[in-house]
Amino acid sequence: MMITIYGLTNCDTVKKARLWFDERQLEYKFHDIRSGGLTLETLKQFSARLDDWQILLNRKGMTWRKLSPEQQKCCTKIETALPLIAQNRTLMKRPVIDNGVVLLVGFDTRMYEKHLL
Repeated sequence: MMITIYGLTNCDTVKKARLWFDERQLEYKFHDIRSGGLTLETLKQFSARLDDWQILLNRKGMTWRKLSPEQQKCCTKIETALPLIAQNRTLMKRPVIDNGVVLLVGFDTRMYEKHLL
């Protein structure tokens, strides 16, 4: 089954994930969310497959800090948070790894080993 890594080319955690895959000679397709886009429908599909949709929200990045308090408050509800992430793609925590069965968010080698090897 094909693995897709969603992220940004210049993101350090995405670089770590891609290196981890390359070192293990695991094939994957890379989807740059900046140049390739990130639709609201894709985010809805991701959130439906996660126990907690809020894991998709990157609250540590510069984009989050630049949001107004009102925009940050909107991120407590999925109905308003996902459209905001779709508009501001760097609000998505990266990388998102999708192998068609499991969806993993962030760089976590233990989870990668458990679900992908």
